[in-house]
Amino acid sequence: MADVNLNRLSVFVALVRAGSFTAAAEVLGMTKAMVSQHIARLESELGVTLLSRSTRRMALTEAGSAFHAACVRILAEAEAAIAQVGQGQEKPSGTLRLTATGDYGTAVVAPALAEFLRVHPEIQADLVLTDHMSDLIAERFDMAIRMGWLRDSNLRSARLGSFRQLLVASPGYLARRGEPRLITDLASHDWVALALLATPLRWTFTAPDGSRRTVRMRPVAQTNNVTATHALVRHGTGVSVLPDYLVTDDIRDGRLVVLMAQYSLPDCGIYAVYPGRQPPAKVRAFIDHMRKTVAASG
Repeated sequence: MADVNLNRLSVFVALVRAGSFTAAAEVLGMTKAMVSQHIARLESELGVTLLSRSTRRMALTEAGSAFHAACVRILAEAEAAIAQVGQGQEKPSGTLRLTATGDYGTAVVAPALAEFLRVHPEIQADLVLTDHMSDLIAERFDMAIRMGWLRDSNLRSARLGSFRQLLVASPGYLARRGEPRLITDLASHDWVALALLATPLRWTFTAPDGSRRTVRMRPVAQTNNVTATHALVRHGTGVSVLPDYLVTDDIRDGRLVVLMAQYSLPDCGIYAVYPGRQPPAKVRAFIDHMRKTVAASG
């Protein structure tokens, strides 16, 4: 089998359909001699005679007739596979396997995905929430929603939007410890650190005049998960920086208070990351859907 040139199968089927070497040559856009050469080499590769030839006619041998039927089936299946792949590129379908962080996945991606599945009932979803950096190719993900600043990689990305980082504490904590008035006051407050960050205890704030102040915090607790950090802050453990999508409702309902609002922290990007140059239609469709979701929430 390794010695058989599979391209010759289509030449063989075209020849049988056309009925002659001359007619097949016209259909295939090659010379009559080239068609004859392909068939001769195919018979040599298979080790059987496929056609009985005379000066006036040609006929399939018994082996040639059986082989022709198999070739027709093989080529039809190949055409169907190619068409199916093409449809996957044009029409959203199949299973969308994606991953996101636990906090953003729960707060934003899952609700957006629920609406997306209602709009596209022909799609199924497999959402995996994890705070570690998944290998999209090895773990067979179609895409990932990632936050912050992207690392260099051979993956493609599409920016969906951004989120703000907010310095917050609970009313109970502030009643017990007092509210910081100066940016330097933060160094003496209880800090809830997120260990996932590169510098969880060192934060640089930008003042209204554009000047920057860096403060080193004093940790009272540390977690490896944004949702856990959020829970500790809400229950009065201390002060921390949390993403706006996680604390907007808490701020509106008075469960958390924004501190030092005159200072700002850098906005962070929200990205869709995917392997390959040409993502399938289901990935492109969900990227568009997420862009609208992020824009509406902003």
